Amino acid sequence: MSIEISNETEYPVDETEFAALGRYVLDQMHVHPQAELSIIFVDVPAMTELHVRWMDEPGPTDVMSFPMDELRPGTEDSPSAEGILGDIVVCPEVATAQAAAAGHSAGEEMLLLVTHGILHLLGFDHAEPEEREEMFELQRTLLLTFLATR
Repeated sequence: MSIEISNETEYPVDETEFAALGRYVLDQMHVHPQAELSIIFVDVPAMTELHVRWMDEPGPTDVMSFPMDELRPGTEDSPSAEGILGDIVVCPEVATAQAAAAGHSAGEEMLLLVTHGILHLLGFDHAEPEEREEMFELQRTLLLTFLATR
């Protein structure tokens, strides 16, 4: 599994931890071992530009996902197809503000956002209440089990 981490900010990011999280989530979702994922950390101006350009919404957001080969989760007996999963873009400054409001660390918030982003790349969404419940429960389970293994 190829996971590329790029930190384009001055915010300190534990690249090893985010690569481990990506590997863990993709393994749990039975994504092909040759799949590729990119996680990019950007500053507020860069995230604002992406948010306006791709979502037509003002200001920065916390995380955006850009799928490539539209891979879907596999099963233990039949992993997903090989391919490029896509890019997850995270804004540490927005994540830090959200973390303070939620009462946990910025690092935990960014781990949550990356998990959320991976699920979006795998086709999960939260537009409808049933989808939201499924996606958020899965993201919670994946993150908690990852944190328990550290």
